[in-house]
Amino acid sequence: MPTPPAPGLTHFAARAGDHNDRAMAASPRLAQALAGLLGQPPTVIGAPEPALAADWDVELTAARPALQAMRAHYDDVLGRGLTPVTALSRCAVALATLPAVAQHRPDAVVIWFDAHADLNTPATTPTGYLGGLALSGSLGWWDSGLGAGLAPDRTVLAGVRDIDPPEAELMRSHAVALVAPGPDFARRLGEAVAGRPVYIHIDCDVLDPDTVPTDYRVPNGLSLGDLRAAAAVLTGSEIVGLEIGELETQTQAEDLDPLLQALAPVLTAVVQS
Repeated sequence: MPTPPAPGLTHFAARAGDHNDRAMAASPRLAQALAGLLGQPPTVIGAPEPALAADWDVELTAARPALQAMRAHYDDVLGRGLTPVTALSRCAVALATLPAVAQHRPDAVVIWFDAHADLNTPATTPTGYLGGLALSGSLGWWDSGLGAGLAPDRTVLAGVRDIDPPEAELMRSHAVALVAPGPDFARRLGEAVAGRPVYIHIDCDVLDPDTVPTDYRVPNGLSLGDLRAAAAVLTGSEIVGLEIGELETQTQAEDLDPLLQALAPVLTAVVQS
């Protein structure tokens, strides 16, 4: 297995489709905790602004400068052969990160740990929430203006259990892999990855409610044990990068310990680069 390159720690601090300010308030604590583990300060992209709680197109226009800066930063990090490790506010930031991953590492599989598929498009969204369009934009199913390039056969939904009917149809028609929560989750995830390089996206609502403070509560999620077993399996592949988001305001430093311990196999693989 190739030796992973050195980590490049990033904190995306700006607004990105937020319907409240809580994730922006929590993300600095995650960035600080990751900085302690990786032994380096983060590069900070953007600055917090009051949430708009508006429709996806208004939110995307407002977030575009910060998202464009994030895309340029990821191009630089990946272009220099670093491994991005990123503290996000909201999942919509993936509109900037995943196209860069697809461009620089087209061999990588994106593992989308989330309670939701986030595969709606502007034509199908029932809520108008930008975060619900995050993965579909990176797949090129609508034009975000931030790029695309992610291939369906290099996309694995992990722990997803809240899927809208239009999303389910898109998953079927494009053959997007789903590894649902349940017995042997880590083994099934490993089979879906099949040893390919991985870029890992983690929305904390992939976990069972009350595991960590997060905005959306979807029952029957992963346990921390499931997440750690999955992280251990994924270290059998090259770790191309990791992004974590959707924590809540009340997150304290000690609240992050169980989450980061569950991700320890991946973080250790990055640190030992």
